[in-house]
Amino acid sequence: MKTFRRLLVYISPFKKNLIFAIVSAFIGILGSLLVPVFIGLAVDCIAGTGAVDFPRLFRICIALAVALLISALFQWIMTYHSNKLSYLTMERLRAETFHKLSRVPLSYIDGTPHGDILNTVVTDIDILGTGLLQGFTQVFSGVVTILGTLVFMAVIHPLLALVVIVLTPLSFFVSGFIARRSHDKYREQAKLRGQMSGYASEMIADETLVKTYCMEDSVEEKYEDMNQKLQKVGVIAHFYSALSNPCTRFVNAMVYAAVAIAGAYMCVRGTLSVGELTSFLSYCSQYTKPFNEISGVVAEFQNALASADRVFRLLDEKEESDDSWLPALQVKSGAVRFSDVAFSYTKKKPLIRDFSLDVQSGQTVAIVGPTGCGKTTLINLLMRFYDTNGGTITVDGQNIREVSRSSLRGAFGMVLQDTWLFEGTVRDNIAYGVPDATQEEIVAAAKAAHAHSFIKRLPNGYDTVLTENGDNISEGQKQLLSIARVMLQKPPMLILDEATSSIDTRTELRIQKAFAQLMEGRTSFIVAHRLSTIRNADVILVMRDGQIVETGRHEELLEKRGAYYTLYNSQFAVR
Repeated sequence: MKTFRRLLVYISPFKKNLIFAIVSAFIGILGSLLVPVFIGLAVDCIAGTGAVDFPRLFRICIALAVALLISALFQWIMTYHSNKLSYLTMERLRAETFHKLSRVPLSYIDGTPHGDILNTVVTDIDILGTGLLQGFTQVFSGVVTILGTLVFMAVIHPLLALVVIVLTPLSFFVSGFIARRSHDKYREQAKLRGQMSGYASEMIADETLVKTYCMEDSVEEKYEDMNQKLQKVGVIAHFYSALSNPCTRFVNAMVYAAVAIAGAYMCVRGTLSVGELTSFLSYCSQYTKPFNEISGVVAEFQNALASADRVFRLLDEKEESDDSWLPALQVKSGAVRFSDVAFSYTKKKPLIRDFSLDVQSGQTVAIVGPTGCGKTTLINLLMRFYDTNGGTITVDGQNIREVSRSSLRGAFGMVLQDTWLFEGTVRDNIAYGVPDATQEEIVAAAKAAHAHSFIKRLPNGYDTVLTENGDNISEGQKQLLSIARVMLQKPPMLILDEATSSIDTRTELRIQKAFAQLMEGRTSFIVAHRLSTIRNADVILVMRDGQIVETGRHEELLEKRGAYYTLYNSQFAVR
């Protein structure tokens, strides 16, 4: 009920559609409830031998036709507005969940399978819309029909109506018994479906790696194992839900049979006319039909509630604190200081402890070290993708936690090893950070990044549409476009994380010259594994286990014959 009440909050902005749906349902149901009255009257008109009242029968038939038309028209209006309500609510939920993803900390994105997130944003909201919102009107119509038929039956014959009411709790008991057992299974099913989506997304994204290691059978085996678990849970969930409809039908058939037998006896006794019995049996069918329909949507309700739980769990995730009210970072010289910084991804495993570093204005700082030593973590802390557990980081004396994140991140241009391009033109991808850039500025940035020549060879040049993640160009070309994007931005400070890892050696030399021009006068951080790219750095930091073990220039560190010397020779020693 908590989930359903929360869903009502999302429906409230579209209450006009809800009101139209409810009013239309009332009118449509009223029309359908009048139909048995007219049928009963018509039967009484022809019940006597040779005493058919044709004029009255004709008027009753016209009234019956009008009632049917009114019922059909307003049922259509109810369906239209309920569907509109459903899709408007789903649209709002999709917008809020996507907005939420841009506000949650990076730790949530890193710690949750991306396929699972996609499953929540897309599939779960679809299930929620079709199962819960559209089923809501069906349940509402059913409840109104039940109450209306009870009133009409009580008017026709109170004693027979009492027989129906006494037997009704059987349907509620059966439906409730089944619903309780199916809900848990539907929640488990939704969880397994999310895990499968996440796994499939990962395998599709890394299909090349899977084939390289000949792991197709292993991947398929693991997916099949998850698929079988989902199948078993799904069978049990649907088995319970499938029991609902036939069980309630059986109970309703018992009610109908009891009314028919009791009514026939009353007709023989003369206390009930044939037309009244006909009307009463029609009402009895109308009365029991909603129980069948409601029991039919119980499965969809349980599935939808499980999906709603997942959607609301995402919406309840803790967001990055709103710091838009904080002052913007004012970059003057670009001096960066780390003071006694401490950080760990998990409390039980410290990574960075008491880390201190002074970076002077305009310096190029290279960070090297073995995998997992904390190189990229430093960048994440500097950009506030993660916040420190202790200590401070300042830029030109300003604590980065006392300025807005947007101004901090806008002060850095980043080129990462993992390139990201979106489906759009080459021009749009280069101008992603500067959407109002002119064509001349875009071309100049591409030339500076040595991307102009290959762009001109593309089918439509700068208007060539890249597929998702730029899969229709090479890795090296994608990286050149990422570099051009930063060249266009011209930020006060730079972060290069293996920015030339996918580029051939000849082009890399050109890019290094372009970077040298771009970094001139700018504070720059270079995370590098290929030590050939950092020989000219002002300061090289050698890290191990979250700590700086050596600092100095390239030549100085080689003379020390320490950790950097070992790393350098592991790449360039002649064997």
